[in-house]
Amino acid sequence: MMQGNLSIRSYSTKPVSHSHDYHQLVLPLKGVIAISVGDFQGKVAPGECVVVKASQSHLFTAMPEARFVVADMPKLPDNLAIAERCVFAINQSLWAFLQFVAKQLEQAVNRELELAMFNTFDLLLAEQIMQPKVDSRISEALLYIESHLSTPLQIKHLASIACLSPTQFKLLFKQQTGLTVMNYVTKQRMEKAQALLSHTDYPLQRISELVGYNELSSFSRSFSKYFGLSPSKFKK
Repeated sequence: MMQGNLSIRSYSTKPVSHSHDYHQLVLPLKGVIAISVGDFQGKVAPGECVVVKASQSHLFTAMPEARFVVADMPKLPDNLAIAERCVFAINQSLWAFLQFVAKQLEQAVNRELELAMFNTFDLLLAEQIMQPKVDSRISEALLYIESHLSTPLQIKHLASIACLSPTQFKLLFKQQTGLTVMNYVTKQRMEKAQALLSHTDYPLQRISELVGYNELSSFSRSFSKYFGLSPSKFKK
């Protein structure tokens, strides 16, 4: 069986339809890729992934300056293997890991490290929730939320980032994510707090501030309501 492989590639502006006997994932780092695979014909942007299954005919086009991480895989994680859609939004952990992969592959050849990176990539893929491709306007708001969890997040400001009215923004956000704006913000804050409690020695007040709560008591109430356990008991 072939070993999995990660590489950095660009694509031609002149597409050629082809297929191969292994699975291939394409994750844009810079620029968008136009792809035709299965029932999907459209564009895939940074923060998204397209899955081409073994023996599936497909073609790509992209501008020469665009760059992509390409994963050739003998086997797909179960969540991807059974998914009906071939394009999905990736989470921030995988996106951050792709930046490391790109820098390492462009700077040095180290087969042992490359295998370790592929195995880590495979594990991160298995953690992906198969969220559908997100409207680019909502995607901008999601990126802003995830990088500004320590700051006040108001619907009016998020709507302006998405170039929508607050009413349009709230409606489209719920359609795209399945959550209201503030429920999504709370989910992101609580999951980050859980990770900080598990993996750092930050005091509770600092964790509270990092996830957008100036008052520790308010953070404790929200955390306890979300997880059914206070942050102090969770940390023990």
